[in-house]
Amino acid sequence: MPIYEYKCDKCNKKFEMLVMGKDRPACPDCNSATVTRVMSACGFISKGSGGETVSSSAGAASCAGCTASNCAGCGV
Repeated sequence: MPIYEYKCDKCNKKFEMLVMGKDRPACPDCNSATVTRVMSACGFISKGSGGETVSSSAGAASCAGCTASNCAGCGV
C-alpha cells in the first residue's frame, strides 16, 4: 500500500497518508475530504564517471538540516 502526500484544498495543510484499496483521504486537521495529491520529493544523487557528485535532488538539498521524521513534519 503506497503512502501518498496530499494538500487540503480547504485549510492548505500538507500531510501524508497510507492509502489502502479504495480509501479516500481526509485532512487530519479539518477533516475535509477535498484534498489534492501532490508530487513527492524524491532523493537521488547522480555520480559522474569519476565518482564525483554531479547533482542531487532538490528535496535532499532543501532538507539537509531537517530533523523531522517525515516531510509533512517540517511543512515542505
